[in-house]
Amino acid sequence: MERDRKILIDEETIMKRVAEMGAKITADYEGKDLLIVCILKGGVIFMSDLVKHIHLPLAMDFMAVSSYGASTRSSGVVRILKDLDEDMEGKDVLIVEDIVDTGLTLHYLIDYLKSRKPGSVKACCFLDKPTRRKVEVEVDYIGFEIPDKFVVGYGLDYNQKYRNLPGVWVLDENDN
Repeated sequence: MERDRKILIDEETIMKRVAEMGAKITADYEGKDLLIVCILKGGVIFMSDLVKHIHLPLAMDFMAVSSYGASTRSSGVVRILKDLDEDMEGKDVLIVEDIVDTGLTLHYLIDYLKSRKPGSVKACCFLDKPTRRKVEVEVDYIGFEIPDKFVVGYGLDYNQKYRNLPGVWVLDENDN
């Protein structure tokens, strides 16, 4: 990848914003029983950095869902590949997602998790593409709003590649 021409968000900017988000979440969840639910695989790098800036006792759990497969566009069909291990009844759940695009996955997850009787369910995403929404979904904490481009890096992939890039890059069809 010709990094100097395709970078959308650099690592320094990401780290600064993640710290700000962690401080806000710390203030909002003071005195609550916080359960972070990370959506695998894309959310893991963001969640790992984010929790370092949440200065509260918290529990973490993981879900794996799929709506993309090997495509650059969401299929709209959400499949749960790995469910939670933690009991979430009465807990304040914060879903940590890499990107909100059409909103279909997050909308499904919020409804699904609410059925388990948590104290609350909120959503936190690293990247938001509001121009691609197909359903209304509330995202309580947003790292960055981005244009309708397919991006990789900082946990986001194309066909399981590029998650390890330290920033966010626009994928060019020549990068495949």
